Amino acid sequence: MSAAVFLDRDGTLNKNIWRNGKLTPPYSHDEIEIINGTQEAISALRKLNYIPVIITNQPDVSRGIVSLQDVDKINKTICEKLKIDYVYMCIHDDKDGCQCRKPRPGMIHKAAQDLNLTLNKSILIGDRWRDIHAGQAAGCKSYFIDNYYDEPKPKPPYDTVTSVLQLVMKLVKL
Repeated sequence: MSAAVFLDRDGTLNKNIWRNGKLTPPYSHDEIEIINGTQEAISALRKLNYIPVIITNQPDVSRGIVSLQDVDKINKTICEKLKIDYVYMCIHDDKDGCQCRKPRPGMIHKAAQDLNLTLNKSILIGDRWRDIHAGQAAGCKSYFIDNYYDEPKPKPPYDTVTSVLQLVMKLVKL
């Protein structure tokens, strides 16, 4: 069995966009800006025998803000830039109560089943409490990128890093 690094998308791999005083994900592939050092970090994770897997909540689809086709194109562009083969996405909002929306671990469990992954050897990295709680619920070691959002912080246990690249540097030292 293999191990994965489950990667949140917005705020972890690519920069969020300020719109009307609020951070949002990119709404088109033209708005994608990969965070510095992320390409090198993903390559290094592969060399450390981790499979990079994006797990992303995209509720703006169900809210009617962005189309599924646009989000699919954004995912494809990010995957091409970072050479990532796997994306698991939830387009639901909290009110939908689905099992795939983080903080629930549904996307992680689905990826583990599809890719034959060992979750207790896998890692999750994200920038929101929802990401960290999903990783914890799935039994993954979790790393939090504190982007200082005006929202609750995750509950321990987790480690804090500044980026995917810093995660790689920690892993190399282990």
